[in-house]
Amino acid sequence: MSSQLSVVRSASLNGYLELARALGIDAHAMLRRVGLNARLLADPEAPISTHAVSDLLQLSAEFSGADDFGLQLAARRSFSNLGPISLVLKEEPTAMAALDTLCRYLKLLNASLLTRLETHDGLIRICEDIRAEPGARLDQAMQLAIGVMHRILRELLGPNWRPTRVAFRQKRPHNPQSFESFFGTRVDFAASYNGIVCQAIDLEQTRPGSQPEMAAFARNYLEAAITQGQLNTQATVRQLIMALLPGGRCTAQQVAAQLGVDRRTLHRHLASEGSDFSALLQNVRVEMVKQQVQHSRRPLSEVAALLGFASPSSFAFWFRESFACTAREWRKPSEG
Repeated sequence: MSSQLSVVRSASLNGYLELARALGIDAHAMLRRVGLNARLLADPEAPISTHAVSDLLQLSAEFSGADDFGLQLAARRSFSNLGPISLVLKEEPTAMAALDTLCRYLKLLNASLLTRLETHDGLIRICEDIRAEPGARLDQAMQLAIGVMHRILRELLGPNWRPTRVAFRQKRPHNPQSFESFFGTRVDFAASYNGIVCQAIDLEQTRPGSQPEMAAFARNYLEAAITQGQLNTQATVRQLIMALLPGGRCTAQQVAAQLGVDRRTLHRHLASEGSDFSALLQNVRVEMVKQQVQHSRRPLSEVAALLGFASPSSFAFWFRESFACTAREWRKPSEG
C-alpha cells in the first residue's frame, strides 16, 4: 500500500465504545465528527484512517477531561486483539525474539507505527514513534501504543513483571499517578523519546512455547501478507466496500473518507495498481451475491440490501446485466 494511504486495523479501537460510554461520551457522534463509520468497528480487520483514529482519541480525551484516555483504552486490550500475530509471539522462545517478530509484522497492524530497540548497559529501550503530518496531536495515540506494548510484555513475561522506566514526550498530565499505577514504575514526561525501558535479562529469559503448529500456520499467513502485497490499496478498498455495503449505497467518496483522503487521491492510488473503484465494487458484489444467492435461503430483498442497492428493482436490473438472467432463475438449479 502506498504510504500516503495511512491505515490501521479497526481493532485498534477495540473497547472504544465501552470506554466512551463510561466517560459520558456520545461515541457514535464522536466517530462521525472525525469521519469514521461506527459499522467498521464490528470488523477488527477493517482498515480505517490512522489520522482519524488519532483525532478521535484526542477529541475524546478533551471532551471527557481524561488526559489518560489512550491509557485507559489500552487497559481494555487483550493479546488476542493482535490477531494472528499473537499466536506467533506466544511461540517465540524469549520475549526478545517475540519483540523482533512484532517489529517485523507491525506494518500489518499499523503501518504508521515505528518501533525500534536500543541496547545499553544491560538495558533495552523500546522506542515508539508515529508517522504523522507536522502538527498532528498524538499524545493519546502514543499513550495507546505504549500501553498496548506494556500489556504485550506482561503477557509474555508474566503479571509480576515491571519495566525499569517509561517515558513520554507529552507534557506532564494532571494525574500522573494513573500512569504510574498502569505501568507499576516511574514515568517521565517531557522526555526525549516515547518508550519503555526494560532489563535485558528479563527479555532474554527462556519462556515455554505454546501451540507451535498454530503458530507456524499463522506465520505462513503473515509472511504471505507481506511478500504478496495483500495490504495494497485494492485490498484495503475491497475490505471497506464489504464492510460498508450492507449499510446502504457504498461510494468512492465514502471509502475515501474512511481512508482520510479525497476521492481523487483514492482514484490515483487505484489507477497506479491498474484498477478503479467501479471495478472493485462490481467484483465484490459478484462475490457476495454468489454466496448469498447460491448458498443461502435469504430472501432476495435482503440480498439486495446487503449488496447496497436502494430497492429490489435496482438489484434485479444489476443482476440481469451481470449474469444475463434473473436471480430467481439462477437460484433454481440449487433448489432442486
